[in-house]
Amino acid sequence: MSVEPTGFSWPDGEVSGAIHRPASARRATLVWAHGAGGNMDGPFVVGVAEGLAERGVEVVRFNFLYSEQRRKAPDRGPKLEACYLAVAGTVAKDADRLYLGGGSMGGRIASQIVAGGFPAAGLAFQSYPLHPPGKPERLRDEHLYGISVPMLFVSGTKDDFASGDLLDRVVAKLPTATLHRIEGASHGLRAKGRKPAEVLAEVVDTIDGWIV
Repeated sequence: MSVEPTGFSWPDGEVSGAIHRPASARRATLVWAHGAGGNMDGPFVVGVAEGLAERGVEVVRFNFLYSEQRRKAPDRGPKLEACYLAVAGTVAKDADRLYLGGGSMGGRIASQIVAGGFPAAGLAFQSYPLHPPGKPERLRDEHLYGISVPMLFVSGTKDDFASGDLLDRVVAKLPTATLHRIEGASHGLRAKGRKPAEVLAEVVDTIDGWIV
């Protein structure tokens, strides 16, 4: 596996990125976005990219514009989508089978651009933020019902962004969706009694087994 620094630009901005290239033949390409409180160099983001690249999946990670500019608050939806679209559109030019996804907010933005018409082979979500913490009535699910490509949800059973059985009920209404639960894990996939590396390995194994 090799890691190649890169960058992406569009009329409203420019962000850093990195491409994790498999040592063997490329099975597929996955664009993987970070969550609201992190950036492309977060340990879990890098861990997913490294783990999948070792399994033959090329992974592209990138910064959203606000994190590139070292701002704490995420941009509004349209700006986040514009950034993801710029990255995905560039990567698509060299990808045979392109998957999109990411952790928390990053996965949600991926789903929004696919719901808006961007072509992808599938969507992988780590800790999809179904609603803001403590506000289960504010579901972020409406656009998901218009997506026809395969979707994978990897979520902890103690995720306060997907409380109770709400995620189970949403996934049950999505014909192309699969749900993998990580027992006892929080939104950040921290689980009592388990090492972070063990949880990361479970996430990588799950995504790897889902990508066809």
